[in-house]
Amino acid sequence: MSDAPPLTLGTAGHIDHGKTALIGALTGKDTDRLPEEHARGISIELGYAPLDLPSGRRLSVVDVPGHERFVRTMVAGASGVDMFLLCVAADDGVMPQTREHMAVLRGLGVSDGVVAITKSDIGEPDLAAAEAGELAPGAALVQVSALRRTGLDELLAALDAVAAKLPGRAEADGPARLHVDRSFTLRGIGTVVTGTLWAGAIGTGDRVSVLPRGIEARVRSVQVHDRPVERAAAGQRVALNLVGPSWRELGRGDVVVAADGEVSATYRVEARLDAPVEPGTRVQVHHGTRDAPARVYPRDDGVVQLRLEAPLVAVAGDRLVVRQIAPPDTLGGGVMVDAHPPRSSRRQEPAARGPRPAERRPEPEVLDDAALALAALLRSDWREPRAHGDLADAVGLAPAEAERRLAQLERSGQAVRVGKNLHFHPEPLAELEAQVIALCERDGAATIAALRDELGTSRRYAQAVLEHLDRIKVTRRDGDVHVLRRRAQRGGG
Repeated sequence: MSDAPPLTLGTAGHIDHGKTALIGALTGKDTDRLPEEHARGISIELGYAPLDLPSGRRLSVVDVPGHERFVRTMVAGASGVDMFLLCVAADDGVMPQTREHMAVLRGLGVSDGVVAITKSDIGEPDLAAAEAGELAPGAALVQVSALRRTGLDELLAALDAVAAKLPGRAEADGPARLHVDRSFTLRGIGTVVTGTLWAGAIGTGDRVSVLPRGIEARVRSVQVHDRPVERAAAGQRVALNLVGPSWRELGRGDVVVAADGEVSATYRVEARLDAPVEPGTRVQVHHGTRDAPARVYPRDDGVVQLRLEAPLVAVAGDRLVVRQIAPPDTLGGGVMVDAHPPRSSRRQEPAARGPRPAERRPEPEVLDDAALALAALLRSDWREPRAHGDLADAVGLAPAEAERRLAQLERSGQAVRVGKNLHFHPEPLAELEAQVIALCERDGAATIAALRDELGTSRRYAQAVLEHLDRIKVTRRDGDVHVLRRRAQRGGG
């Protein structure tokens, strides 16, 4: 079936429901690359593997992390998939991230796939299958065990049947676009970027642009699953060897496009969303391997304008996912109707406006694999991040190199310094700020002991959070207590 259109399969499912183990059993490849992933037994970054089906067809697999703290990474991986493999463990059933991952897939318009009831040699596989059937109606359900290697042939046959019905992207109209998820260098080869080719085709010798940075390059060679090809088609996982830019100039979130100017970056898009969002709400917009904060301004025709704080590289008809920033949650998906709307587009302005983002901001720095690993660890540690020295050890960096990359994460909005040697990921820090405000409004003030007990954390972290909120003027220390500044202002008259 070499003439079958290329397709990308994405995993989905709650943490510890066996996604990576199942992909390993099906492909013979361990998709966990980071030492931290092996040490902790959880996926933190995206993993990739080729999957050969009984018909002879080969799928590209994107294995996503299942922890709630890595939903942003999951969306980046899911954005280019054509079909899903949802894993539901027989000893757990449907769990919160099972539901959120399916919400992301629905938002991206990915409706075809197979449900694997993993760990079917333990637990209650029939009960788990009944729950999964309600969440993914119409999808084939197959009971499997990666450990005992049972049900794998049935699962491959079910995936083959779904793939046979899908048209793929190869014949879709549109300019070539590859959304980058990794950038690295190989000795004797040079700069390599990998990603899913959303549309068009890219071949050896092509002139390309890397957006939104505007970097020009030439394609020296193309590979699909480590095999050289003259030309890659949409729907495939592709590696491009680029001549011109250094690998450090490129990173996840960039988009490789044909150098004809047909595709460009934008700070404003209009979309039709699947779920209503309050006017003026600040949300996180996910598109491709990139995401950006934005404010929502509904028009009077059911379309919303999203004013972005960082650029996206989008085309009308693309799917996107909108997530609540704090507490993080998936609100729904949508379809771009205009990637470059006029500034004067008709809309319903919110009655009370919050701060408006600047129309243009400097492009964030490129983050190498070590910086991305640090960001992933901060998300993983959530409310109790490790000290800088422990983070440096975890990713194999010298302390000075870790500090440099943490500073990059600060500038790119992926880390916030809290105290002398602590950084938090912005999402848990926003949750902590909301809880401190609620505590102050309830009790009139917050103490280190009260916050420690409220959060169920250590005194060290409670103190660091309160001192940080004092510095950014959310609270003010008054003796041994911390009060909201707006409460202190009202009290003073």
